[in-house]
Amino acid sequence: MKATTLCSLLLLSSLLLLLLLPREAAAAVNCAVVAAKAAPCLSFATGKVPRPPAACCAGLQQLAHQAVTVADRRTTCHCLENGVKRFPGVQDRFLSKIPAACNIRVGFPVSRNTNCDRIK
Repeated sequence: MKATTLCSLLLLSSLLLLLLLPREAAAAVNCAVVAAKAAPCLSFATGKVPRPPAACCAGLQQLAHQAVTVADRRTTCHCLENGVKRFPGVQDRFLSKIPAACNIRVGFPVSRNTNCDRIK
């Protein structure tokens, strides 16, 4: 009986702890956050401005710091991939320049056709 009560208390404590964790800790990456942080990059990705705006670089740098696991990086990539599909004016020649222009090392070529499942 004592062991069952102890297990129940531990389970309840664990569940409460999960509920109290900040959302960022519970789920490091979600598409709404990715979209919000990447949105300032659209003006450059569509060729409307000559360089990525500071807000673009800041947002992508934050995403890079949040995406610490392979799963996080793949999720971020898939979110960006799906977002880019909504904007046909986004061009690879601009997308590919964003990491260097924002001083972000992503470790894979950036394009509309990036295979997110191959990211490590």
